[in-house]
Amino acid sequence: MAGNSARIDDRVLTRRELWRRGRHTPDRADQPATGLYGADRQALALTPTPKGVPGAELDTAQRELLRALLGTYLGRVPDGVSPLPRYDDPAALDAVHLAWAGSTTAGEPHYYRLQGPRLLVEWTNVHRGADHAHAVWRDPETDFGGDVLAAHHATHHVPENGM
Repeated sequence: MAGNSARIDDRVLTRRELWRRGRHTPDRADQPATGLYGADRQALALTPTPKGVPGAELDTAQRELLRALLGTYLGRVPDGVSPLPRYDDPAALDAVHLAWAGSTTAGEPHYYRLQGPRLLVEWTNVHRGADHAHAVWRDPETDFGGDVLAAHHATHHVPENGM
């Protein structure tokens, strides 16, 4: 849903916005990237308030699965970079929401999102007969390290007259 835009917003990207020209162009350029339409598509729109089931409503076994799922994404980077230890705190895990769309049958198209403070993980497997998955992990507050160049200019290149 967030696609590869530099900033995360609530706009659902279309395939035309995501795909390159050439052999990767889909046969239906107007189809949403999720393959979902109407109310289903709107239900998945990103909002500041996370959608789905919060970790606080899960039982102990489900919370362990949620923590393990977070580890699948956040455990792939070096210690000190990964925010995974943050989710050892029950309150942090409580704030993570799991949203699901699509089938729960293996091999069928589906999408899920983990969203919480400073967390957005998306998994989609809706293309090519559900045999072509994509996943992304982002920090909505400092995505891609923030705008480092803009911060540098604001700090070190302020004109004499302030304009």
